[in-house]
Amino acid sequence: MMNLQVHIDQSSGFCFGVVYAIEMAEEILDENGYLYCLGDIVHNDEEVNRLTKKGLKIINYDELKTLKNERVLIRAHGEPPSTYELAIANNLTLIDASCPVVLKLQNRIKNSFDKKETIYIYGKHGHAEVIGLLGQTNNKAIVFQDISELDLPSLPRNITLYSQTTKSTDKFYEINKILFENGITVNTNDTICRQVSNRDKELRDFADKYDHIVFVSGTKSSNGKVLFNVCKERNQNTYFVSNSEQVDKEWFLEGQTIGICGATSTPMWLMEEVKRRILAF
Repeated sequence: MMNLQVHIDQSSGFCFGVVYAIEMAEEILDENGYLYCLGDIVHNDEEVNRLTKKGLKIINYDELKTLKNERVLIRAHGEPPSTYELAIANNLTLIDASCPVVLKLQNRIKNSFDKKETIYIYGKHGHAEVIGLLGQTNNKAIVFQDISELDLPSLPRNITLYSQTTKSTDKFYEINKILFENGITVNTNDTICRQVSNRDKELRDFADKYDHIVFVSGTKSSNGKVLFNVCKERNQNTYFVSNSEQVDKEWFLEGQTIGICGATSTPMWLMEEVKRRILAF
């Protein structure tokens, strides 16, 4: 037996938007035994598996089109107006668990679009939240996930800039600076969720304290990729795992300290499972 000291970061785990969506789903599952959900309720396969065992049925847009007279959960990422229109046509009851931060951002983008502003969104192509944001502009806004995608000389001289809520604040302000240096007037809207961006700073401090960091996240989580890199920059001995089986005994030496942390889509029970596995070494 190795003598290892293992600590879980108490500020890691679900953000309030995800907690709200999962509580809503569980309440209906306990009552009804099943519930449809449009897309993965959270970008974490282990949590999705736990909920599908309770009766959550994950569906895509094609399946939604054929569904009638049912209840469907809208997850924290939010949806474009077309989803709500389809629900009315198919007599679907939407259980709307869109995150309030995302809804506020959707409204702001819609207002900018109504004012005929030229809208650019810093976000991940094809991400559920971004699809919902684009929908507020009849899909006319420009989405980019890296400044290199934009041809700066041919960009309009006046743009309105928004960000997906889970992007890196540092990167967002770096993009602003580059646009400004290229003579573009930017109406900047910092719409990054503070619960996510503050975690950047907390995790830097957390990663400094331990010999090793085990970062627990689903592979589909954008926020997970950002926060894993935050830890890795601070502590080279940072390992990415999606479940407890992926933890390798060979990573650690006798008497070392290990910190466990995760994304805003990582359930606390999963981090506890990882801790139990490490302690079993």
